[in-house]
Amino acid sequence: MEYKAKTGSPEKLSTDCLVIIVSEPRKLSSAAQTVDKASNGYLSGILRQGDMQGRVGQCLLLHNINGVTAKRVLLVGSGKQKDFNEAAFNKVINDMVSTLSESGAKDAHICLADAGIKNREFDWHICQAVILTNSNQYRFEQMKSKKSDRRVKLTKLSFEVVNRGQLKKADDAIQQGVAIGAGMDQARDLGNLPGNVCTPNYIAKQAKLMAKGQKNLTVKVLEEADMRKLKMGSILSVSTGSRQAAKLITLEYKGAAAKDKPVVLVGKGVTFDTGGISLKPGAAMDEMKFDMCGAASVIGTVSAVVQMQLPINVVGIIPATENMPDGLATKPGDIITSMSGQTIEILNTDAEGRLILCDALTYAEKFKPKCVIDIATLTGACLVALGKVPSAVLGNHAPLISDLIKSGQQIEDKLWELPLWDEYQEQLKSNFADIANIGGRDAGTITAACFLSRFTKSYHWAHLDIAGTAWKSGEQKGATGRPVPLLTQYILNQV
Repeated sequence: MEYKAKTGSPEKLSTDCLVIIVSEPRKLSSAAQTVDKASNGYLSGILRQGDMQGRVGQCLLLHNINGVTAKRVLLVGSGKQKDFNEAAFNKVINDMVSTLSESGAKDAHICLADAGIKNREFDWHICQAVILTNSNQYRFEQMKSKKSDRRVKLTKLSFEVVNRGQLKKADDAIQQGVAIGAGMDQARDLGNLPGNVCTPNYIAKQAKLMAKGQKNLTVKVLEEADMRKLKMGSILSVSTGSRQAAKLITLEYKGAAAKDKPVVLVGKGVTFDTGGISLKPGAAMDEMKFDMCGAASVIGTVSAVVQMQLPINVVGIIPATENMPDGLATKPGDIITSMSGQTIEILNTDAEGRLILCDALTYAEKFKPKCVIDIATLTGACLVALGKVPSAVLGNHAPLISDLIKSGQQIEDKLWELPLWDEYQEQLKSNFADIANIGGRDAGTITAACFLSRFTKSYHWAHLDIAGTAWKSGEQKGATGRPVPLLTQYILNQV
């Protein structure tokens, strides 16, 4: 999709489809009023006849209106202005793009000036519209022998800019939206690929492909022999039951001076999770291919940063492995030694994400980070607690958590903070090792973060549990690309 910002009177613009807003009850936006005047009251007549009420997302496609250069005019309802919020805006854009895609329009011009949300700048609306359009158009058909017959002709969208002085800001918003959308697509593609294709080695290869031709992005892959030398016994305890060798993938983007401390992102990359010896139930186990969505979000975010060439240093660390049952697999009751030297009693081999993350979090110290953010589909308890709307955030530095929450609010990729109190650490006591890898049924998301906190004492750290937001089930089954928007927005804010 090609995007552009344009000025000009709407009735004179040459386009396959002009998109204008109608609010409830049957109220024409300023652009719609201009078109109505040029067409001698044609739109007013349509509204009087009751064809369009202006409900949120309601669409009415009109053709060949006298006095209007556009071949088509699409009326889109925005509901009552006092109730118009981010959720309504998202519905307006999604329904608009779906209607345009079903029409014969190859390009469209969108007048959003009167579809504004209180306390949101016009460039936010443009960036969000680009991201939503990209998501609406996304399809995963790489593994199908026959592609769908869905032929979308729409290839160009332009956005109304009231005056020429706003064009630069609008163009920047488009570039940001395009970069985030592309990063989300990359994360979705990796998440949607099956476990027999998207292996740890496959992720490593994709990371290396990203770095080709990029002078300021380098990728390094540690093999299991390298991890043994670094005494990463925790990661290796998970991969021991798999025929796929584990990889520790590092993506290092240098967009600022070498002295500037990097933002470090650590993404859980379990490319398929059977639960190991603590085998999961069979129902919906296919969805455990999504257990590497944390890793996918790191790749997607780094990709967006590279595309925008942001003046900041960013490091992505991805511990990648399968978790499989095997004669050599780690057993409940086994005790392992992590890179930090802390010993861990394995009470449940299905709590493997924290085992690969803890060594990666220790490894992150070498980069002398400004902060470290780990992203993981870590606990089913998070889905029970928060559902599929926000991701959970916990950490050891209140300002970092606050900045992440604000970033999520900016880009509509929400977070909700859970407490990380010392009292919860008691649940991780072990009679035989320094720490147990699970803390019982109660507060599973919190005790998982408590476990990780034992390995993050030397820097500012936040943990995002995306178990409820990384993918959808049912008819819409597939990776969402979250939290690429949130992470990218956070990095943009640091710039």
